[in-house]
Amino acid sequence: MKFTLANIETASGASAAIVVGHKVIEIAPVTGRDQDRSMLALMSDWQTNLPRLEAVADKVNGSGIPLASAKLLAPITDPGAIFCTGANYSDHAAEMAARHGQPAPPDPRTLGVRSWHFIKTMHCITGPDAAVPIHPRSKKVDWEAELAVVIGRKAFQVPESEAMDYVLGYTIANDLSARDLGRREQLPVSSSFRQDWTSHKNWDGACPLGPWIVLARDVPNPHNLSIVLDVNGAVKQDSNTSKMIFSINEQIADLSRNLTLWPGDIILTGTPAGVGAGRDEFLKKGDLIRIKIEQIGELVNTII
Repeated sequence: MKFTLANIETASGASAAIVVGHKVIEIAPVTGRDQDRSMLALMSDWQTNLPRLEAVADKVNGSGIPLASAKLLAPITDPGAIFCTGANYSDHAAEMAARHGQPAPPDPRTLGVRSWHFIKTMHCITGPDAAVPIHPRSKKVDWEAELAVVIGRKAFQVPESEAMDYVLGYTIANDLSARDLGRREQLPVSSSFRQDWTSHKNWDGACPLGPWIVLARDVPNPHNLSIVLDVNGAVKQDSNTSKMIFSINEQIADLSRNLTLWPGDIILTGTPAGVGAGRDEFLKKGDLIRIKIEQIGELVNTII
């Protein structure tokens, strides 16, 4: 039976659950295993645990709590790593170049360049429908709708041809960015110390994630999904994952060349055109952000 993975709020904290249709079933009470409360524990031996979860889904028979009544948290609250792929949509790369009066950049492959990544910490993660505090020092907080990939197997030096076998599933992320803190303008352009990716990309709540994880087997082609973001009902980003420069396969291969990817690690695969920086428009308190990705679902958050 088809199901998605979610974390729900319970009296004793976050607990892993499955969503079947419009019902949510907390896993641990059904299996009798307290360790099944942890999403990372389930993912750590996914090949063994998947059949157990399928058995739980088959036994639902209308039980569980209504989805509308459940408090969904981020589907992974404590990943080992959140890798973010930079400048990975052709339309976004052209948009950001135009912002600086430059022509659209060439395909990086022609320059011998592979995908590149920066990191957000798990402290940035918040869930669906959560209120996200605006950056305490930034006046230019921007949105970035992204397809997020969840790793399901230990991966080291994985070839591109096998990389998709290491994907457990997909969710939605908003790579919130403080555009005015990415560079220390007091330093010259030539300075090696001018960039500040930590302030630019990391603060409490800067990585909304959710609402659940759709299993990879239920997304036949993640490289052809509509991705749309609106702010207060006005569409800002409207693109397709087919515009990724480096595929998910390539991103996993490139990351795993240097280090081991572990179950539960997350890769944010880049954002398309339509970010606020391209039009000098930024988020403010009270804004409602809605991201929809085809076959995955909808992630909604409010800026406070």
